[in-house]
Parts: sequence; C-alpha cells; structure tokens
Amino acid sequence: MEKNPKNYFKLFSAMFFLSAFTFGGGYVIVPLMKKKFVDETAWLEEDEMTDIVAMAQSAPGVMAVNASILVGRRLLGLSGIPVAVAGTVLPPLIILSVISLFYAAFRDNAVVRAVLNGMTAGVCAVIFDAAITMGGKVVKTKKPLPILIMAGAFLACFALRINLIYIILFCGSLGALVGLRDKKTGKERI
Repeated sequence: MEKNPKNYFKLFSAMFFLSAFTFGGGYVIVPLMKKKFVDETAWLEEDEMTDIVAMAQSAPGVMAVNASILVGRRLLGLSGIPVAVAGTVLPPLIILSVISLFYAAFRDNAVVRAVLNGMTAGVCAVIFDAAITMGGKVVKTKKPLPILIMAGAFLACFALRINLIYIILFCGSLGALVGLRDKKTGKERI
C-alpha cells in the first residue's frame, strides 16, 4: 500500500468502522477484519490475516489493538501503526464516554438490558464462525502437525480444563522449535 494521505485515511476509516461494530470482545473483530482486508480490499492475503490473528491473540493486551498494530505496520509501515490504533480505540472511547454520562439510565433500562442479551447471542455466533473458518483452513492444508496441534489444544482446553495460558505457551514453543528446525534443515515439514 502506498504511503499517501488517502491511504492513511482509508486505513483509519476501515479500523474505525470495524471497531465501532465490534461488540463482545476482540475475537469478534477477526471475521470482520478478514472480510474487510482480505475479501473486500485485498490489502492482505488470507494467510497473512491468519498470521496476524495468531500473533495478536498470543501477545499480551487487547486483541483488537494488537491486530490493528500488526495491520497498520503491514500496510503502511511504522507510520501506519498510530493511524490504525487511533481508528481502533476511538469508537469504544467515544461510546463508553457517552454511556458513562447516562450510566444510571442505562443500568436500569429493560430495553437496553434486552438489547445487550441479544448482542451476546450474536457475538457467540460470530466467534463460532471465526473458529470454524480458521479451523477449516488448518484442516484443508492436510498437514498432520497443525491439525494435531489444533485438536490437542481444543481437547486440552475443553476436556482437560488446562489453563489457556499454558496451551498458548506450549503451542508457541512448539511452533518456534519446528520453525527453527525447518530453518536449519531448509525444508518446511509442517
């Protein structure tokens, strides 16, 4: 992407729009980012988006902000980072500022409570869609190690109730070891 004011504005407005409609946590932004940056604008390849999501969710901090840092850096270099981050943090900042002014009215309003309950169901569907889409891509590679890691991480989390931090650390370490081995041998075995 060329560094010009028009592209900086495009990045800012894309991140602003995505963030404004990301209710329910950082994972909700994943399918929205894929649709915007891979499907609509083709600014990123699908594999790049998957890598960005993996790095964003394994880094400390807010997933949406981490992803915006990586997207901004990828598209416009270091100068794209503050643009993407500003576009990501401004909508929640504005919305929460307005809500805080009217907190007492929102807290006791049955309609607001019903809307939030409905949004919870929608958020679950969006996160499920992201998991199926990303998991499907891993299965389509037909590479046994990533499929085994994905299945093992799922079982460790849901069946064995192992803390997610340990699962992330294990999978990250395993990926680093395999990557080092591949670099040393010059062959990609995953």
